[in-house]
Amino acid sequence: MIYNAFSNVYTKFKMHFYQEVFKKWGNREVSLTTVETFCMEIILALNKPTVSRFAEFTSLSSANAADKVNKLIGKGYLMKVQSEKDRRVYHLEVTQKYMDYYNISYQYMNTVMKRVEERLSPEELKIAAKVLNVMDEELTKEVRLENTSKYETGDTAE
Repeated sequence: MIYNAFSNVYTKFKMHFYQEVFKKWGNREVSLTTVETFCMEIILALNKPTVSRFAEFTSLSSANAADKVNKLIGKGYLMKVQSEKDRRVYHLEVTQKYMDYYNISYQYMNTVMKRVEERLSPEELKIAAKVLNVMDEELTKEVRLENTSKYETGDTAE
């Protein structure tokens, strides 16, 4: 039951994103390939990684990762920012151009979550948040991100 419910939700979020991307693609507003889109999503999720951290996470060679990063910089979706702590280190940061593209999906998620909040009681929302926290913990076993946080459950902060 929960498997099918989650699969349906995940599929509908993906399909909405694809619909919106193709609308923009028809207007020639999108210039990212599928692999570049995946790279950008990874870089955003890794929260300002270095090229080497990006390469490590994706299992790409350093040269291949650097090539993908340079193409994304050239397209204006990514920039390298020098670390203030260690001037030898550069972090990858997404640009507003990418955030405008990414927000296709994020804005829809906000719309759906507002609808859910309107339909569920505060107690049901706590239970839903607890389920999401368990899913987050289970995903963390394979997907290690530095910037993950607990969903608000109404419990004391951990």
